Formats: sequence, C-alpha cells, structure tokens
Amino acid sequence: MMYKQGIYTVEENVPLTATVRRMRLKGDTRWIVRPGQFVNIALAGRYLRRPISVCDYDAQTLILIYKVVGEGTAQMARMGAGERLDLLTGLGNGFSTDNEARRPLLVGGGVGVPPLYNLAKVLLAAGKPVQAVLGFNTAAEVFYAEEFRALGCAVTVATADGSEGVRGFVTDALAGLDFDYFYACGPQPMLRALCQATPCDGQLSFEERMGCGFGACMGCSCRTLTGNKRICKEGPVLMKNEILW
Repeated sequence: MMYKQGIYTVEENVPLTATVRRMRLKGDTRWIVRPGQFVNIALAGRYLRRPISVCDYDAQTLILIYKVVGEGTAQMARMGAGERLDLLTGLGNGFSTDNEARRPLLVGGGVGVPPLYNLAKVLLAAGKPVQAVLGFNTAAEVFYAEEFRALGCAVTVATADGSEGVRGFVTDALAGLDFDYFYACGPQPMLRALCQATPCDGQLSFEERMGCGFGACMGCSCRTLTGNKRICKEGPVLMKNEILW
C-alpha cells in the first residue's frame, strides 16, 4: 500500500462521550483506498506520531474518532476549527471485502468501532445485509450505534455492566445472530475470545502501540503461521486462521 504525507485542516472536533471525540479534517484522501486503514498524526512537541484509524472519508474529507488517553490525544482534543495537522495517510492494509461472505457481522469494542463504519458502507453498497455488535463498558461510553443504524445495519449493543443492550461482552451478544463471516476491531482479549466463539472465518484489526507506523521499527509485530507480521505494515488486519495466540 502507498502512503502520503500531507497537511489537513480541522473543520470539526466535537465530543461524542466524556472521553471520545470526532474530528473532521479537510484534505487529500486519495491514498486511503480501503476501510480499516489508519493515519499517523504529528503533534507539536511530540516525538512519535499518533496512529488513529479512519472512521470515514470522501474525496476531500476525513473523519477520525479517537479516545483521549494521554498527553498527545489531549493535545488533539484542544484543537479547534482552522488549525492544521501533518498526517501520513493510507497506512495499513485495511479490510478486504473480496470474499464469499453473504451475511457479514461487524464486531467492534470501544474505539475499535470507528474503522467498521466505512466498512459497513462498503458492504451495504455491495448489497450485503450487515449486522453489527458494538461493545462498551457502560451506557455512558456508547457511541455511533445510531449512526450504524442510520446506514441500515442491524445493531446490537453490549455493555459489560448491562446498563444498555446485552449484559456482558461482545461474545455474549452473538447468540441468535445468523452470520457466515465476521470483521472485528478491538482490544486483543476481545479478538481472541471472538475467534474462540465463532466457527466461521473472519478478519481482525489489531490495536497496537506503534513507533514509526510504516514498518521500519518492528515494534508492533504479531506472531502468525508464516512468521512475525508488523501490525502497521502487513496489518493492522490479519486473517483469523493465520494468528498464533
């Protein structure tokens, strides 16, 4: 995959929950070619760029949803309309929709939800009915469930404390769902449990701490049947049947 450095202008930076925000950027998106790819953001005074998955995009606009977890994302949260950011775009392999799946299921945990949004649009445009299971700790953390429903997805929310939707984890929400393939993004324990709970094939997008973000430092490797793969370069999406847990 090709990637490109560019300058992007903040058009919107609004809260979705107490800790999660949506940023809309204007700029060149031609290097983003698949759902599930990510960008790497340079921030003033920070040595390492911040990798953020792409939620959605069109010819001139990029939507990022991020969680404020440290000084870098807190710095992003303070940015207002008109400010500019240096981004590497088109990073990662993204999800592949070139398969025989007829009834795809999308499974997202927390900030693993955003990259599934554009994927849902692609699958729906191909005429496939899309089901989505979105997992959170509590009702106060739920975001984008209504946006997925507005696309035409059948959405099930799971919360660990039972304050909204199914009580428990995303795997607890699988009962009764009819699917023959899955796409997932979220923390590694969730992905592992999902693989154990599903008999069908699927694709997993891994969340890993990254150094360079484009394959040079080997800091985000994952063990697979064919050797170590870099989450930022050969990933972040890997096939269920190639992962060595």
